[in-house]
Amino acid sequence: MQLANLIDGRLQPPRAGRYLERRNPATGQVAWQVPDSQAADVGAAVEAARRAFPAWSGRSQQERAEALQRVARSIETRLEAFAAAESANQGKPLSLARRIDIPRAVANFRYFAAAIQHSHERAFSGPGLLNYTLRRPVGVAGLIVPWNLPLYLLTWKIAPALAAGNTAVCKPSELTPLTATMLAEVFDEAGLPSGVCNIVHGTGAGAGQALCEHPDVPLISFTGGTSTGAHIQHTTAPLFKKLSLELGGKNANIVFADADLEACLETSVRSSFINQGEVCLCGSRIFVQQPLYDAFVAGLKARAEAFVVGDPAEAETQMGALISAAHLEKVLGYVALARDEGGEVVCGGQRLELPGRLAGGYFMRPCIVTGLAPDCRVQQEEIFGPVVTITPFEAEETALAMANGTRYGLSASLWTRDLSRAHRVASQLDVGTVWVNTWLARDLRVPFGGMKASGLGREGGEDSLDFYTEQVNVCIKL
Repeated sequence: MQLANLIDGRLQPPRAGRYLERRNPATGQVAWQVPDSQAADVGAAVEAARRAFPAWSGRSQQERAEALQRVARSIETRLEAFAAAESANQGKPLSLARRIDIPRAVANFRYFAAAIQHSHERAFSGPGLLNYTLRRPVGVAGLIVPWNLPLYLLTWKIAPALAAGNTAVCKPSELTPLTATMLAEVFDEAGLPSGVCNIVHGTGAGAGQALCEHPDVPLISFTGGTSTGAHIQHTTAPLFKKLSLELGGKNANIVFADADLEACLETSVRSSFINQGEVCLCGSRIFVQQPLYDAFVAGLKARAEAFVVGDPAEAETQMGALISAAHLEKVLGYVALARDEGGEVVCGGQRLELPGRLAGGYFMRPCIVTGLAPDCRVQQEEIFGPVVTITPFEAEETALAMANGTRYGLSASLWTRDLSRAHRVASQLDVGTVWVNTWLARDLRVPFGGMKASGLGREGGEDSLDFYTEQVNVCIKL
């Protein structure tokens, strides 16, 4: 299947006529020809967005909200088609795409459609003066998203950008182009004006770099790897663009001896291996207090070995294929490195060969490693696959030091029945999100983002509306 860019309301081939081959992760077979867009394609999309901006930003908040609600309904009526495409796109289980990815994409549009109608301005009065703050849209928003949650993360950026009155040029990952392309039909059905939201496929070095450099794109929101985020920051800093970076994570899962072991294990197997471990929020470093350590390792091992890896289309599948052959080799390389660094592979860690049409797919068994030092590479570098380490600890202070002892600061989980400890430890973790006795519970009203090498800026709720707007303070002498 040959895909196209969405520019100015029309599906268009890349101007240079160049395409990238994209393989289905579950079969290893070439499935799509993806536009290898360059600066000319990005320029056309930016110009279309720039032309559409005055009319779109001039619409009332209610009109923009109604358009986003129509987009949400259109995606919802195509839930099965989007879920199937998302599963084929990324190799994730179809049941996961049905249950999480597509419903959350719908929720993104619905939430920001409502939020924009309840936004408010601030006013302050003093002796003879009235001060108030205006929010106004920034202009053309450049939105760049990764491959692990292709539709969910794309709509997480499109919805607030458009709700606030901006127009957008989106650059999906070249590895997962399908659901982004399907949005063209959704936007048309919802009556979204031409040029309001454009989608340009291509590589980061081609389309992504051109988008970040474009002088008519005053805002960049990027989710992806830390090294790419650093490059984008270097590119955009001299241009004084508004910038949000949601980057990598090496998240700690801290289990205290008083934890509810069964509840902790049931959640930890998900936080370790859901979506093939290809989630920036996965708890890839597990620290367990010594009295519970042996029982936890045995319990997680049993659940990991029972985790069903296989055909993403099958209802019972819990873990599908990794995104690409190169990524599978990278993850397996970290398993080999874990052994070199003195770790014991408790279970999994090998490629899984499946029969028939799945014979060329990029499958592996979920892997648990013990016996590694907290400062070794496997415990410090983001693997982004189904590999977790488990390390024992005695004292609370030791757990905190190990949890904070990486360059990343995205999220953490902790398990305890002691409410005082929960508050105390949460306040000392250098991360943007802390979950206590749960994981991945999300409220769209709260800010989201990381610390240290996990990014800068916050999106979500009012923070998104702040990011996608400029604030102008007006002072009137009465």
